[in-house]
Amino acid sequence: MTQNPKAHGIKRLWNAFHYSIQGFRTTYHSEEAFRQECWAAVILIPAGLILSDSGIEAALLIGSIVFVMVVELLNTGIEAVVDRVGFEQHALSGRAKDAGSAAVLLSLFLAFMIWLLVLFF
Repeated sequence: MTQNPKAHGIKRLWNAFHYSIQGFRTTYHSEEAFRQECWAAVILIPAGLILSDSGIEAALLIGSIVFVMVVELLNTGIEAVVDRVGFEQHALSGRAKDAGSAAVLLSLFLAFMIWLLVLFF
């Protein structure tokens, strides 16, 4: 579905919201890693609210989980574009997918470190 280039104001915002929800649904149904992160978020976001001692701690705990999900969505987008170009082996395609995967790994490491530091130090 393409966005109407003539849409302005509230209509443009509504269209953007609709496409974002569509992106969540598509990624949830097509990517197991994103599904796992969504279910982890269902547990960890309320836990972050309960376990935090301040608004800053809650923002760090919850924000780190949301950040992982954002990076996973971007990685899924990179993989979709690379696959759209072609399925044959190519060094640049591999680099793009590996970089996306590394970004997800770093975001998971960051979230782990934030939770560890906020809860235990």
